[in-house]
Amino acid sequence: MSLRFILPLALAVGLFAYAVMPVVNDMTLRWFVRDLDARSQMLASALQQPLLDYVPGKDQRKINQLFERSVQDGRLYALAFCSPDGRVLYRSASYPASLGCRATQPTLDMQQSLVDLPQGKVHVTESQLMQGTAVLGKLILVHDMSYIERRTAETRNYLIALFALLAVVISLITVFIAHLSWRGWISAVKSILHRDEPSPRGSSAPPEVQPLVGDLRALLHDMRVERRGEGVSSISWTPEKLRSLLHDELAGDQILVVSNREPYIHTRTPEGIEVRRPASGLVTAVEPVMRACSGTWIAHGAGSADRETVDANDHVAVPPKKPSYTLRRVWLSKEEEQGYYYGFANEGLWPLCHIAHVRPVFRTSDWEQYVAVNQRFADAVIAEAHGEDPVVLVQDYHFALLPRMVREKLPRATIIMFWHIPWPNPESFGICPWREEILEGLLGNTLLGFHTPFHCKNFLETVDRFLEARIEHEASTISYGGELTEVEPYPISIAWPEPFPLSVPECRASVRKELGLPDNHLLALGVDRLDYTKGIIERIQSVERVLELHPSLIGRFSLVQIAAPSRSSLDEYQNLESRVRALALRINKRFSSGSYEPIILKIHHYESEDVNRYYRGADVCLVTSLHDGMNLVAKEFIAARDDERGVLVLSQFTGAARELHEALIINPYHIEQGAEALYRALTMPEGEQRERIRSMRSLVRDFNVYRWAGRMLIDAARLRRRERVTARIHSQSRKPLRRVV
Repeated sequence: MSLRFILPLALAVGLFAYAVMPVVNDMTLRWFVRDLDARSQMLASALQQPLLDYVPGKDQRKINQLFERSVQDGRLYALAFCSPDGRVLYRSASYPASLGCRATQPTLDMQQSLVDLPQGKVHVTESQLMQGTAVLGKLILVHDMSYIERRTAETRNYLIALFALLAVVISLITVFIAHLSWRGWISAVKSILHRDEPSPRGSSAPPEVQPLVGDLRALLHDMRVERRGEGVSSISWTPEKLRSLLHDELAGDQILVVSNREPYIHTRTPEGIEVRRPASGLVTAVEPVMRACSGTWIAHGAGSADRETVDANDHVAVPPKKPSYTLRRVWLSKEEEQGYYYGFANEGLWPLCHIAHVRPVFRTSDWEQYVAVNQRFADAVIAEAHGEDPVVLVQDYHFALLPRMVREKLPRATIIMFWHIPWPNPESFGICPWREEILEGLLGNTLLGFHTPFHCKNFLETVDRFLEARIEHEASTISYGGELTEVEPYPISIAWPEPFPLSVPECRASVRKELGLPDNHLLALGVDRLDYTKGIIERIQSVERVLELHPSLIGRFSLVQIAAPSRSSLDEYQNLESRVRALALRINKRFSSGSYEPIILKIHHYESEDVNRYYRGADVCLVTSLHDGMNLVAKEFIAARDDERGVLVLSQFTGAARELHEALIINPYHIEQGAEALYRALTMPEGEQRERIRSMRSLVRDFNVYRWAGRMLIDAARLRRRERVTARIHSQSRKPLRRVV
C-alpha cells in the first residue's frame, strides 16, 4: 500500500525537477551575467581616468602595464582597447586574437554578450571612452565564465538533492495521512486548530491524536507569527544578538564611541567613591556593542570623583565589576562647558532644531567654544585609534563638527553619527550663522542617522539649499568633496524591561496611597524633563479644559506631572518652571476642594523604579511634545503595562506617533482636542484599551533598542565593505608604474 503512494509521488517530483532544472539554470546564468555586467561597468569606470591620461599620448608601455595589472584579478581574463575605426591598439597578453574589435548591437551605455572560445565561454563587455564629445575608442573587458559554470553545477546538485528529500518527505507524510484518515482524526485536528485554548484532558480528540496536540498548537502559533509578517530576526533582538552581529559583521574592527554623557559616573560620597550608571537609552543601546568589542568610549568626565579614578591616560576600565571596555574621559573647564554645552548646543542648536517657538541664541564666543571642544574630542578619537580605519559612533548634536575633523586625519575611518533630535526645514536652519560649517561637519560622516524619514528629507533639502553637493534623493546619499554620506532613518527605542517586582494593582494602590488619594481616583501621568519642547503648559491647559467640559471629573481625576529639572542655569528654563508652577497653582485654586488638587507637580528627579511604578499605576499617559525626535516616554509606558490596560495620548509631533498608531494622536496646540482625547482615554472600555495597547506592546518589544543599534551596525558593515572594495580598485588603478630599465 505504501509503495502505491510513494512511487507515483516520487516519479511526479522527479519529472517536476527535470522540467524545472533548465529554468533554474537559465535564471542562475542570468543572475551571474547581470553581476558581471555591474562588475564590468565598475571596472570600466575605474580604468577610464588612467586611459584618458595615457591614450591621447599613445603611451603604449603604461597602457600595457595598466592592463596587465588589472587582469591579475582572478575573474578578469583579458583587456583590450580599440580605435574608433575598429583596430586593436592595445591589449593584455591574454586577450584572444579571435575577438578582435567586436561590433555588437549597443544597449544603453554598454554592450553585453557571451562568447564561446576554445578555452571556454567568456563574458565580453564594451565601453566607449569619451573625451568631451570626442570618441577616443572603446574598452573591451573579457571575464572568465568558468567559475559560473562550476557554481551552476553546484546549484543544480543542491536542487536535485532538495527535490529528492522533498519526494521522500512528501511521500512519508502522504502515507501517514492515508493510514490515519479512516480513523476520523482529520475532524479532531480541525477542532484543535480552531480552538483558541488548549483542549482539556478528556476532550473529544481521539487518544491517538492527543500526543500531537501540543505540536499542532506550536505549529499554529508559528503560522500566526508568520502571518503577522514578523520573522524570527525581528522578534529576537537582544544584547546577545547584538554581540553575535558584531562578531559576524565587524570582527576585528576597532569601535570608538563619542558622546557627551558618560556610561559610568564616579561620585564622591560620605561613604567613599560610588559608581553610578545613568538611566539613558543611549547607554542601554551602545553598551552591548562596547562589551562585545572591547572598544573605547570617549565622553565628558563630569563626576565629582572622575579624575580620581582614571589612569595617566585618562582611562578607566568599565563596567567596574567585570571590565570589558575602556572609558576615556575628556575634561572641560566651566567656561568651556558653559559655551559649548549650555551655550551653543542648548541655547542655539536645541531651539533651532525644535520648532517650539523659542528663539535660538547665537554668540560668537559660544561658537568658538563649541569648535574647540569638538576639536578636543576629535583629537581624543584620533589618539585612541589603533589603525587608519576604526568604526566611530558619534552621538547627538553636541558633536556636529567632529566627523569632519576626524575624517581629515583618518580618511579611511567609518564614521556613524546619530542625531537624536529633530532636523528642521531649510528655512528654519538657515538662521544659524554657521550653517555651512555645521553641514560640512556632518557630511564628514559615512552614515548619518535620524529618527524618521521626514527628518532625513529635511536634512537632504537643507544641504541642497546651502551647499554645492550632489544629492541622490532616491538612494538618500550626498556626495560632497568627493566623499559619500548615506542618510538613513533609525527610529530609536528602549530595552524591553524585566518583570516589575510589584503587580499593577499593587502599583495602583501604592501610588494613590503616596498621593493621599482614594483607590478609585483617576490618574493621568506626564513624565518629562522640564523643557519647553515637551508641551507641559499645553498639557496642563488641556486638564483645565476637560474639567470645564466635564465637571463630573472634578474631585475624581488628577494629573501627576513628573518634571525633572533640566539646564536650570538657562533663563528660558527658569521662566518655564515659573510659568508651570503659576499655572498649576491657578488651576488648583480654581478646582480644589479640601485635599483634592487636579494638578500634582513633582519637579524633581525620580529613579527609574519610581517612574515605572507610576507608569503602572496611572490610567492615562500624556505625551504632548510640541516637537520631538522620538520621545521614549511613550514606549516606556507601553512596555510597563503588562496588564494590557492604560491609554496613551500622543502628540502628532513626536517620532513615536509614526510608529504607535493605536495611541490617541492629538495636536497639542489644540487645547480642546487634547481635552477631548483625555476624556476619551479616561472613559475608554477595557476591551478597547486591551486591543490598542497589545498591538503597541508587540511593536515596542520587537523593534527595541538593540534592533536600532543592530541596523546601524549592519549598514555600517555594508558601507565598510564597499569602501574597502573601492579603495582596492583605486589603489590598483592609481598605483605608480615601475620603471623598466
